[in-house]
Amino acid sequence: WFRMLGWCAICVLLNSCQSRTETYGGERPVVTPTKAQTLKMEEASAKDTAAADSQMKAVLDELTELSPKPIETLSADDAREQPTPGDAVMKLLKKQGKSTDPQPVGDVENRKIPGADGKIPVRVYTPEGTGPFPIIVYYHGGGWVIATIDTYDSSARALASAANAIVVAVEYRKAPEYRFPAAHEDAYTAYVWTLEHAQEIKGDSSKVAVAGESAGGNLAAAVSMMARDRGKPLPVHQLLIYPVAGYDFNTPSYQKNANAKPLNKAMMPWFFEKYLRSPSDAEHPHISLTKAANLQGLPPATIIAAEIDPLQSEGRQYADKLQATGVPVTYKNFPGVTHEFFGMSAVLDKAKQAVALAATELKQSFRNAAHSMPQPMPSHSAR
Repeated sequence: WFRMLGWCAICVLLNSCQSRTETYGGERPVVTPTKAQTLKMEEASAKDTAAADSQMKAVLDELTELSPKPIETLSADDAREQPTPGDAVMKLLKKQGKSTDPQPVGDVENRKIPGADGKIPVRVYTPEGTGPFPIIVYYHGGGWVIATIDTYDSSARALASAANAIVVAVEYRKAPEYRFPAAHEDAYTAYVWTLEHAQEIKGDSSKVAVAGESAGGNLAAAVSMMARDRGKPLPVHQLLIYPVAGYDFNTPSYQKNANAKPLNKAMMPWFFEKYLRSPSDAEHPHISLTKAANLQGLPPATIIAAEIDPLQSEGRQYADKLQATGVPVTYKNFPGVTHEFFGMSAVLDKAKQAVALAATELKQSFRNAAHSMPQPMPSHSAR
């Protein structure tokens, strides 16, 4: 997942995280846990790990051996250098004597597209065949601060293969160097570019979906709103994988999974402080999806959640709110797995199931888009 990870925070550290003066627009002082605090963190983390199924636990054990530092105590630069869940998967595959080669796809091409502040790097994954293919514009996770398209390469490849679709993975600008709405605007720009250049990459502009994990799930949902509000063609589907959907750190899943790995409660305020310009940005509907006043006319959604994840409750809340507005929603909470599980198909059966569900829902929306296209008038000779 993203270049981060940390031991989980004890209640004292969590409370101090939320009560101390918020330093939006600047760096929070680095906090170094005491030895006693670190021990309590490890004990609390072990309890959450025990809830994981055997395959997930094997990944978490490898992650523990990589000794990541608590991300909420680091600078953004240092956080970007931390071991990732993806590193743990590679370590586990080697231990199991399995290949660490990436899942093959037909073609992978790195491009740069015009953006508001220079070029936006994108990576285009194309299936075998001649096309035109449906397209998935994909946004990686990392709290808008860390991680890259390299970190989430396995997710992009899995979606391209399972959905038989082109995946355009977007390397949006990161905080704190670029704050809200920079990542959101880059995400939207990449979506519009894809609509306009679909044929150039062997794609079908009438079958373009958006997808993302964590902060990327938030971006995918926001792009759907932005397309609606700015008069662009809507995505045919929005695949939201454990999305950041709110700014409430006391939901049931935040409380239950406060000490989870690889994402814990203490990390989320850290991400928000880096990305938002001020606390008032948290009320924006592109950040707090669950508080958005207008969800009318948005595309069908698939929301994938993980049981051991602070974000589980807000994903469920957003699914319910979309459904109440009349948006078709498929929601699935996968038990025994954590945030970041989706890209771990090489070692997790639940990840394979989640990818298969995502592909099924995407393909259905691609078919629906084809059926809703205006049909050509029959020729004179056919009458």
